[in-house]
Amino acid sequence: MGRKTDIEETLKLGQHKPAIPVWLKWGAIAALAVAALWFAIGAGGSDGKVDYLTEASKTGDLTVLVSATGTIEPTNLVEISSELSGTVATVEVDYNDTVEVGQVLARLDVTKLQATRDVQEAALIAAEARLEQAQVTLHETADNYTSAEELESRGVTSHLSFIAVRAAYERAAANVQIADADRALAQANLDLIDADLAKAVITSPIRGIILEREVDAGQIVASALSAPTLFTIAEDLASMELRVDIDEADIGLVATGNVATFTVDAYDDDVFPATISQIRFAPEETSGVVTYKAILTIDNTDLRLRPGMTASADITVRELSDVLLVPNAALRYAPPLTPEDGGESGSGLLGLIMPGPPSGAMPDSGAGASVWVLRDDAPVEVPVEVGLSDGSWTQLTGGELSAGDAVITEQTEGK
Repeated sequence: MGRKTDIEETLKLGQHKPAIPVWLKWGAIAALAVAALWFAIGAGGSDGKVDYLTEASKTGDLTVLVSATGTIEPTNLVEISSELSGTVATVEVDYNDTVEVGQVLARLDVTKLQATRDVQEAALIAAEARLEQAQVTLHETADNYTSAEELESRGVTSHLSFIAVRAAYERAAANVQIADADRALAQANLDLIDADLAKAVITSPIRGIILEREVDAGQIVASALSAPTLFTIAEDLASMELRVDIDEADIGLVATGNVATFTVDAYDDDVFPATISQIRFAPEETSGVVTYKAILTIDNTDLRLRPGMTASADITVRELSDVLLVPNAALRYAPPLTPEDGGESGSGLLGLIMPGPPSGAMPDSGAGASVWVLRDDAPVEVPVEVGLSDGSWTQLTGGELSAGDAVITEQTEGK
């Protein structure tokens, strides 16, 4: 009886034993899946072998270029305006016409100016006549004054009569001065009208080619507020200039006299020569970028290049011969950091979840430039001193690297 009771108690205890939580079951399943995935990745992953891509250092020539873009412009560009307001009577040139110094470009209607000149010319004639009349009167009063003075000295005439004659003479002299001033004023007014008539004929101040013509016959020109541009003349299209913007980081490399080559979109296969003739000190800032204007002279005898063309120039700033060179990729390369150096925390699944720094990251050693050389199938770091670069190769000015050494430029992990 007692044994039966013990069995029943045991069964009751089994019935009240707490069940395993559902989340724990799913957790166990997930852990098993992760473990299976880890083994699968580990089995099919890298075998740890590293393949290095190398390129030999060499001794050769290095040409250092500074690239810049700009536009082609005439050496001397003149905008012709009108100082007078009025109606354009005739336009005597057109686009692309060659003009000489003083050649008539356009004429304004001068009907009103001509009438005003006629009035001023008549006023000048009248002023000259009044001056002549005043001079005749002066001569007459001068003779009377001389006679009266002699009679006064003899006591023949009264003193009052002498005073009257002298006053008449002095008035005549003053009238001559007034008449002469009136004549000068009339002449000045006539000269002003003649100047306006001359300005009504718009002429070319230089020998060149008409690039722009912004006026037609019958058009009204209003120059009261601002002088309008009627013509744009390029002095000589056979000798033009290329104006490029040099970045402030490169301005210290370029100098007056540097040779350059440039291309334009109109002639993709042609390279044109140029020479720097001026580097301006004034900075130009666009969207926070500071540049300096450089002027390059170009020969355009064949007139293929046109004003306003966009050009891409390569300026030769240095040419080095027989120097030790390494590819720029070798200076950028560094082997990946190991866990002992603070690199990747692991491999396999954990490494995928928590990756280390990129394989090309440079260790923070505080040293200068260096390259990695493949010696006995192992990378060896070699400190170097770098000089100028052309964008693909860099000059070495110091270090223990020799020509022909296999410098590492990239690495890949084998399977």
